[in-house]
Amino acid sequence: MRLFIGIELPAAVRADLAGIADGCRRRIARVAPRAVLRWIPEDNLHITLWFLGDVDEPRTAVLMEALRQPFQTTAFTARLGGLGAYPPSGGPRVIWQGIDEGREGLQSLHAELAIRLPAAGFEAEHRPYSPHVSLARVKDVARSESTAVRTALERPVGAAAPDPFEVTGLTLFKSRTLPSGSEYQSLLRVPLKGCSP
Repeated sequence: MRLFIGIELPAAVRADLAGIADGCRRRIARVAPRAVLRWIPEDNLHITLWFLGDVDEPRTAVLMEALRQPFQTTAFTARLGGLGAYPPSGGPRVIWQGIDEGREGLQSLHAELAIRLPAAGFEAEHRPYSPHVSLARVKDVARSESTAVRTALERPVGAAAPDPFEVTGLTLFKSRTLPSGSEYQSLLRVPLKGCSP
């Protein structure tokens, strides 16, 4: 099973993000018409905490037991921010929406996972955690259009920024690749400290 741990977004926030992504798609199509991007479907929009990759059933059981242990991070408010691209220079590979508020809470959750996941036999991450919502993956972009794509992300797209939302838990997701694209299924929802399941 292909697994990752993330934060589910409220339906209203996902809808707002889809509107922002649509405006971004139109703007990029104007300034970089040869660029090929795969936009994330609205239902799949989320904040990733930890990507685990392919995990067999016995290790999944160990993982779920590790995640069921109480977290010390309490519920917090998050608010999405501006657009950007990874990597920070050169040809963009991911278009993302940043986090303006709630970064500390997300980093706290990631730090807790960085302790319990390696203890459960999962590989530690070696790059710094930077919370965001992926909006699109760039499949192909000409060097001559890379700057235009980045410039298109520097100003707001027109849709209103999504409202703040409460983060009260994290989710273990299973990802399946279908002919129509990826489908995410919740395997386990884990409340934060002081939150009911």
